[in-house]
Amino acid sequence: MIDEHDADCGCQEYNELSRRQFLSGMAAVSAAAFFPSWLPKIVLAKHYAANRDVIVSIFMRGGADGLSLCVPYGDPAYYTSRTTIAIPRPDASSANRGIDLDGFFMLPQAMAALVPAFAAKNLLITHATGQTYVTRSHFDAQRFMETGKPADPTIITGWLGRHLASIPPANPQAPLRAVGVASGLQRTLVGPIGVQGLYATKTLPIADPTNYTIGGSATTSAARAAFIQGDYASADEPVHSAALDATNTLTLLKSVNFAAYAPANGAAYPASAFGKALRSVAVLIKNDVGIEAAQVDIGGWDTHSAQDPLAGSMFKTMQDFSNSLAAFYADVVATGYNVTVVAISEFGRNVRENGSAGTDHGRATTLFAMGQGIAGGRVLTKNWPGLAHENLEAGQDLKVTLDYRDVLSEIVQNRLANPNLDFIFPTWAPTMLGVTR
Repeated sequence: MIDEHDADCGCQEYNELSRRQFLSGMAAVSAAAFFPSWLPKIVLAKHYAANRDVIVSIFMRGGADGLSLCVPYGDPAYYTSRTTIAIPRPDASSANRGIDLDGFFMLPQAMAALVPAFAAKNLLITHATGQTYVTRSHFDAQRFMETGKPADPTIITGWLGRHLASIPPANPQAPLRAVGVASGLQRTLVGPIGVQGLYATKTLPIADPTNYTIGGSATTSAARAAFIQGDYASADEPVHSAALDATNTLTLLKSVNFAAYAPANGAAYPASAFGKALRSVAVLIKNDVGIEAAQVDIGGWDTHSAQDPLAGSMFKTMQDFSNSLAAFYADVVATGYNVTVVAISEFGRNVRENGSAGTDHGRATTLFAMGQGIAGGRVLTKNWPGLAHENLEAGQDLKVTLDYRDVLSEIVQNRLANPNLDFIFPTWAPTMLGVTR
């Protein structure tokens, strides 16, 4: 999914990356049919854990400025580094003043919708988080973050796809285990296809789950679906199963009444692409169609100029992100569903604003984890590195002191009931930080 913000912000590399996501996603699906030689031996779980969470993975594409998403107002260098785009302290007289979280960090007004989840201790924010691998390329940073093993271009599958491949399906009869709300499958969800000894991931890219169909005239859609089922009935694997899963998914989604869906607790999803995507995911989860994972993207974070987190571009993107996530929280998480949400970005922004009232590609950023199984209500750091010039990486960036794989590893192990961490995050020895209950 290319978010509506993408067209009017971002550097040339980011805009080009957005345009080619469809092709790269389809190429990854094709290439993953070959057995990856790096995969370690795994121990397949023999029983499905009834309390295993559904995971909703959100990628904030473009390099989200963590210093605006969760502001370290207690660090004086924040205000000396950002003279025009800083968010006022919680005790300021301005209507734009931040919302205090713990005496050091605050949320901007654009993120106010997430306060209830934070207050209920179901939202955790980690800061100075990211990849230890240093790159300022959107393409490389996104690729390595999604594969779960930085600086290794030989890996073509994603960490979430490998999770699904190494654990039995919640419902073996379900034609769909995971959905990528996008035109092409995001790399995060790409799994090893047709590999003996692994479980079928049954994952499809569906740009609009409310209107999933085979391209062509509506008057012949049933005939085309019947042709696919008949033509591929005797095909070899994995083509046979993939074709049947696709046509069965058509039937499944047509049985879901998306239009009449009424969110719980008065939740109101924004009419943005991101809001609609989360609403569709909520409908699928609450209709118990068998999905165990979903990937949703939101763009608009590549703020090189006119960032304006108080009323401009960054404000609108943060508000869309927080209002959509807050609606999902009220509708799904707060009503008791076993769901964990994780939102990450490929990197953050420079500490100091540039001459165009924006910020350039940086290093560390924030990560958001939400769910009733998340030990939230706090901003978690692993040795806050500080924003003073002498503490910055290369004299310009917030250092990465918390590797994002530590957070994901604990969620995969404790909330998704999958012990195969060395398969999902190759060569990484995670530090458990207490992000789950």
